Amino acid sequence: MARKTENSDQLTFWDHLDQLRGSIFRILVSALALGIVVFAFKEQLFCVLLAPKNHDFVTYRVLERLAGVSFDDFSVNMINTGLAQQFMIHMKSAFAVGFLLASPYILHVLYSYVSPALYRSERRVAACLVGSGYVMFLMGVALNYFLIFPLTFRFLGTYQVSTDVPNLISLESYMSTLLMLSLVLGVMFEMPVVAWLLARMGFVTAAFMRRYRRHAIVAILIAAAVVTPTADAFTLSLVSLPIYLLYELGILVAARAEKKRINN
Repeated sequence: MARKTENSDQLTFWDHLDQLRGSIFRILVSALALGIVVFAFKEQLFCVLLAPKNHDFVTYRVLERLAGVSFDDFSVNMINTGLAQQFMIHMKSAFAVGFLLASPYILHVLYSYVSPALYRSERRVAACLVGSGYVMFLMGVALNYFLIFPLTFRFLGTYQVSTDVPNLISLESYMSTLLMLSLVLGVMFEMPVVAWLLARMGFVTAAFMRRYRRHAIVAILIAAAVVTPTADAFTLSLVSLPIYLLYELGILVAARAEKKRINN
């Protein structure tokens, strides 16, 4: 640990290493255990993960009510193209969801390991930072699951150059797109939290972020094009717009953090 407090004065380097090893072990066990539990509930797991491909998904129903019109029903056939692919996708999806379910405990373990090296005021800041970052990550995942991925799938899954060319979407393509976009949006939603932290430390200012707004837009478009599994303009626009809005939110958050830092 970089700094010792009253609680850590008697701990040696090897004691800290043992604590770290124990924390990592608890994290791995919790994620593995919940992954196995999720794996056992295969029907329920894929009922949730495959729901956005159905025409009666909640997002489509809400949009129909808001628009006051009825959208055409759509149907996309899914196929499996590998002998062991369904089992591997089942396992990968189960452990991804298991890790997500275990994430509150994982954060608790990590915070418990780091907090003894912090002052009391720093612990409050760290708790707020971790809590807000976790909430923002979940918001990014939820936005992808309920809005970005369903609209992307509905557009690309039903797009045809000719009625003679039916769409057959592989399960691997569907799941990799869903999981990757969820991870990307979850990470990108940390932007306001990172902006607050950097502004609080004095590394960036709101004026700096405003000055380089156009550069940030270009960087956002490039990043979205690189990280999104598909290369179409529709998905690129859906992913880039929330990230840009988060950048603008980051400017506001940085301005408040900068003002608070100056006042203190």
